[in-house]
Amino acid sequence: MSLPSHVKTPPRAPVYAFVGNPNCGKSTLFNAMTGLKQKVGNYPGVTVERKIGTAYSQHGQPMTVIDLPGAYSLAARSPDEAVTRDVLLGRRADTQMPDRVVCIVDASNLERNLYLVHQILDLGRPVILVINMMDVAAASGLKIRIGRLEKQLGIPVIATQASRGQGVIELKLAMSRPDLPLPKHRWDIPAAISSAVAELQASLQDSDGKPPLIARAEALLLLTDQDPVRVSGSQPLSQRTAQILATWKKRWEDEGTDWSAMLVGARYEIIGELAADATEQSATTVTQNASDRIDAVVTHGIGGWLVLGAIMTTLFLSIFTLAEYPMDLIDSLVAALSDSVKNHMPPGDLRDLITDGAIAGVGGVVIFLPQILILFFFVGLLESTGYMARAAFIMDRLMSRVGLNGRSFIPLLSSYACAIPGIMATRTIENPKDRLVTILVAPFMSCSARLPVYLLMIAALVPSGDVPIMTKVGLMLLMYALGTFGAFGFAWVFKRTLLRGEPSLMIMELPPYRLPRIKDVFMQMLERGGLFLKRAGTIILGISIILWFLTAYPKAGPEASPGEQIAQSFAGQAGHFIEPVIKPLGFNWEIGIGLISSFAAREVFVSATSVVFNVEEDEENTAPLLAALHEATWPDGRQLFTPLVCLTLMVFYVFAMQCVSTVAVVKRETNSWRWPLFQIGYQTGFAWLLCLAIYQTGTALGY
Repeated sequence: MSLPSHVKTPPRAPVYAFVGNPNCGKSTLFNAMTGLKQKVGNYPGVTVERKIGTAYSQHGQPMTVIDLPGAYSLAARSPDEAVTRDVLLGRRADTQMPDRVVCIVDASNLERNLYLVHQILDLGRPVILVINMMDVAAASGLKIRIGRLEKQLGIPVIATQASRGQGVIELKLAMSRPDLPLPKHRWDIPAAISSAVAELQASLQDSDGKPPLIARAEALLLLTDQDPVRVSGSQPLSQRTAQILATWKKRWEDEGTDWSAMLVGARYEIIGELAADATEQSATTVTQNASDRIDAVVTHGIGGWLVLGAIMTTLFLSIFTLAEYPMDLIDSLVAALSDSVKNHMPPGDLRDLITDGAIAGVGGVVIFLPQILILFFFVGLLESTGYMARAAFIMDRLMSRVGLNGRSFIPLLSSYACAIPGIMATRTIENPKDRLVTILVAPFMSCSARLPVYLLMIAALVPSGDVPIMTKVGLMLLMYALGTFGAFGFAWVFKRTLLRGEPSLMIMELPPYRLPRIKDVFMQMLERGGLFLKRAGTIILGISIILWFLTAYPKAGPEASPGEQIAQSFAGQAGHFIEPVIKPLGFNWEIGIGLISSFAAREVFVSATSVVFNVEEDEENTAPLLAALHEATWPDGRQLFTPLVCLTLMVFYVFAMQCVSTVAVVKRETNSWRWPLFQIGYQTGFAWLLCLAIYQTGTALGY
């Protein structure tokens, strides 16, 4: 049924794209504009994160905002830049082409940032230019003439300091305008290639079905890069367009004309004039600003490593000290909940399912939430201050010795939180072999899912559970160091065998140091903590219930003890099946149940251990898991969880591929089952051999 003619259809909410170079403050501004009204997901077919939020105009009207991955150019050199290119050019069926674009630039690097802006102006869409980090520019003696930029470009230009929320209201007012002007800035295409641009534009319109302005922008991009695939992406050019492009390139090659350099040079020439007119450098410029003075220490050949070591030590001290009280509180709440269920329900399988399956399984993992939140807080703090790029810089020399460069260190560093976003972050690596090597070794970095396993085993080292704090920190640092050097070692092997090749040079921008926006850090911490709780409430809960069933059935008989019941259960049978393989490592069939279960997610080992070992406790009491572990024995009465076994188990989790989600992402990233299956084989095989050496050597030495 159609609406009456006098009833007006409400206008569609405008769609804005936030675009900018990496480290320009784009995501901070996006968070300030959208608050908590965000949806985070991945683009179908590519595991590049996207954020879509809702901002509200000054009149309360919703505006859709898309935070696109950082890019230096629309001639994409990496998969994340390709996403930005394809969304702006309207190539993605899953994302609406933005009506308007907000370009965010770093005020202290105006000329370099304006290159991407200049390409976006070619699209002929309404654009708002945001000059961010005005405080950084002012500190370096640089004054930006906002009015000059507005006059030259014919678009609104807003000065902001996103980290402090300055300029956000002005940006919202500009975005609320229904009549945003189209850019009026024009530039002269070099005469030697202007005819080619016109011919390509006509072909892209007629043969490829592109709108006029998009066709012109794509024609310019095709001539910007020597490789047309970086521009066309997954959408191949029509035969006619490809033939025109090849004909012109052949002519220029015969004439000795470097068409790409000519076009890029012409852009930078006009950008240089624009930047020179819009900026004024103070005569009394500080020769060394605060960032330079800090970098003299944190990027020093020796001082940089000391700073990195101090940061990691502080992180682990915080994990063990600050999280103690909230962990005790969660432990008490879990115990009280389990006891309450036991007091209000008659004995039976349903009560056991709730207490020994759901509560024990999920509670055994949730207790580590405070420590995981502290880890995420520190990671967010280091990212927002600009230190992460410095860590990559000081690691570049070490990385080059294993055949990679510092750019691979960013995905590896991300893998400390979770290997999945770390593997996704390899899409910024241009060299395909370097990218594949980084994917293959990223799971060695100790992710947050391993943290509960490490913490449990460290606490189980001594019967009293009173492990000295510096011993805890030292063991935690050892586990993280083992994973890091394991990743470097295998990268060295792969770059000299399977994926041989010369390491590429690293060109990386070191952003200025910034005071972190604590609100953004907390939002990031709560977002990741929420994902952990969601995982605990879904995957781990489901696995705990399934594991309880596998330990409770088939019934061994009414007279059977809890230990006999588990031994005869489905889970016990699986544990006994793999025991001959893991017994040389000091593991018995009960630990084997945890190893099998944790392939779904590493932290499931803790919940599986809670289910398996707490079954043997008195039904009327919720015994602490540590007490159950200290009482666990071999059939001959020997203690099961000796310090040597605890250490060996931690080392196994450092190196073994115990995460089905990571396997799935590797398959998706490599588009083949060959590499994830290879990854499972070599990681688990190496973990078994190393643990065999550790346990057998320790046993021979009397430990």
